[in-house]
Amino acid sequence: MTVRKDSKRGTWLVRLYYTNRDGKTIDSTKRGFKSKSEALEWERNFLANEARSTSMTFEQFVKVYAEDVRPRLRETTWRGKEYVINDKLVPFFGGMRVVDITSRDVIDWQNKLLKERDENGKKFSETYIRTVENQLSAILNHAVRHYGLPSNPLQKAGRVGEKQGKEMKFWTTEEYLRFSEQLIDRPEMFYAFETLYWCGLREGELLALEPDDFDFANRTISVTKSYSRLDGRDIIGKPKTKKSERVIAMPRFLSQELQEYIEMEWDPGEDGRVFPFTKYALNNTLKTASRLAGVKEIRVHDLRHSHVSLLINLGFTAVAIADRMGHESVHITYRYAHLFPNQQRNMADVLDALMNAKGGGDER
Repeated sequence: MTVRKDSKRGTWLVRLYYTNRDGKTIDSTKRGFKSKSEALEWERNFLANEARSTSMTFEQFVKVYAEDVRPRLRETTWRGKEYVINDKLVPFFGGMRVVDITSRDVIDWQNKLLKERDENGKKFSETYIRTVENQLSAILNHAVRHYGLPSNPLQKAGRVGEKQGKEMKFWTTEEYLRFSEQLIDRPEMFYAFETLYWCGLREGELLALEPDDFDFANRTISVTKSYSRLDGRDIIGKPKTKKSERVIAMPRFLSQELQEYIEMEWDPGEDGRVFPFTKYALNNTLKTASRLAGVKEIRVHDLRHSHVSLLINLGFTAVAIADRMGHESVHITYRYAHLFPNQQRNMADVLDALMNAKGGGDER
């Protein structure tokens, strides 16, 4: 379907070209709309009520998918999905009927994706390819669950991207302290990174914090919202997941540092955020100070990995760490399994001790 200006009549029209539920190809035009917005509204209603089936083209079905899914997502989350859909999926699958997409088509698309290069001439990472595959799968699964598509062809084709990156970067405490020394003369950045490293917050969670989120009497931070910037606007929304809403205990030294900063040095500004800057500013500061400190360069998000690594080395369980990080414990166990080096041996030793206590052990 297309919406365009009717040059002869000075009005707007909608060109209809689709296959209906009975397999019949429909090619017609609806004219006489006074404005483009009126024509688009009619098109949306038509898709919603008349043409919803997997006989639609992939590009048409994406509009239906967006209407169904977008209201349930954070705007920033949808923008990320929308970019992937328009940049990596629609150019290949757009003209195909959803019901006609085969596993062979998916394999051809995967092979094309594997050959593509980014703006720097590098191949896409396997983790990124997995992200793109996940979006295709989400659309096709939506068609299976709600619009009668028999099966998801991506499942038959299999995936080529890796679920997790091969390398997880993080800092030791010594590396972090060398880095933080470079920020002593920038208190707002110093305390922002202190909070990230010692509490394991996400960037958006940190940047949404307001003074009322701190309880210095009980040394806690309440995580109830997340910051993002979209189309030049600051947006405060809900955290990433329901599990992300949590209360984090601060170490005593950090609680004292932040209390002094907020009471003596913090400027409330217009929006009342304790750390009133953007994710870009955090990343730029991280890169600059890392080079000055002579430590390996990591991403801001890798400070969460650093915090988890620290807690694992201190002997905390996956369940306890997951509660602090706003994750399910199974995620911590799977994602950081390689950082639990002694778990298998500890399990065996405990089982040995159990049998010996019952008199069933071999004393050789």
